[in-house]
Amino acid sequence: MAKPLSIAIVGGGVGGLTAAIALTRQGHDVTVYEQAAKYMRVGADVNLTPNAVLALDGLGIGEAVRRTGASPTFRISRDWDTGKETSRLPMSSAAQERYGAPQLTIHRADLLSALADAFPSSQVKFGKRLRALDQDSEGVTLQFEDGTHASHAVAIGADGIHSRIRAALFGEESPRFTGVVSFRAVVPTEKVKAVPEIEAFTKWWGPNPQSQIVTFPLNLGQDTFVFATTGQESWHEESWTSEGDVEELRSFYRDFHPDARALLEACDSVLKSALYEREPLSQWSKGRATLLGDAAHPMLPFMAQGAGMAIEDGVVLGRCLLGDDPQAELLVYQHARQERTARIQINSRGNQWMKGQDSADWVYGYDAWHTKLT
Repeated sequence: MAKPLSIAIVGGGVGGLTAAIALTRQGHDVTVYEQAAKYMRVGADVNLTPNAVLALDGLGIGEAVRRTGASPTFRISRDWDTGKETSRLPMSSAAQERYGAPQLTIHRADLLSALADAFPSSQVKFGKRLRALDQDSEGVTLQFEDGTHASHAVAIGADGIHSRIRAALFGEESPRFTGVVSFRAVVPTEKVKAVPEIEAFTKWWGPNPQSQIVTFPLNLGQDTFVFATTGQESWHEESWTSEGDVEELRSFYRDFHPDARALLEACDSVLKSALYEREPLSQWSKGRATLLGDAAHPMLPFMAQGAGMAIEDGVVLGRCLLGDDPQAELLVYQHARQERTARIQINSRGNQWMKGQDSADWVYGYDAWHTKLT
């Protein structure tokens, strides 16, 4: 049994809430500080591959995400122009048998709701934007923009790619614009039912690593999520709620296979966002504070592992932080996670994984509940 600690988690997103649940289960007193005024139904998809679903199962929320998530039948890769299939990986029940969990595609708000329901709402403090962090050998003090402050034994930065915890620990540093923009749309599946195997997760690989179209079921298969990327140095807006131009979207992929174009023709509106990343960090933890999720390892979405890595981080952190020696235990957590997340960051940047008959086992077969801790 862990020695109870007072723990602050800055950021109440997917990774922050996962860590909060895992640490509370260990007997710690956890408070989540979230800058938003409340949780709202924003964003669109989260692709939970088997490694992420297995981690959520161990937290006891697997049933909740299965109620609202769709389970793609296959993971398929196709060439952008000919439509030729270059890889096919059985998912659904086959993934359950092979990895112990299926792939689930779910609205981000439904995932957050499942996580929030498993953590006491009284322990989430909204409207708390971090201004500064101070620490000594005994604990950490957080100062917020509203003039309040809070003291805890440990602080965890789960506050995203623009993490204030990261800046406080390791200095200011700006994310790098990749020159790639993304388009996101949700369409009723009825409108695209003529597209072959619309119930699968399908990736149309473009003529260069920046260009792709990904589609998969959402909302129990009632909707289809469309995600497309292309190189465009002129667009720098990072917001996930910026409106895009559907005609511009279609123009980028006018030479793609007719089945791929049919997906875009079904889109009535689209959101557009520039994609940013950072280099892998050599250090996540400093004293009594550490990072997880995008605060530690923001990555491009080409392996669909951003949420999965944050969920794994939260579970492993919960296993490591026992309270006997918090500073040493945070380093154990860092050591357990760095190699894997850095490898996925770099592979996501290259965008070649699963284009052909690669093995998915090293990604999907990871078990955050039983990986070795040293």
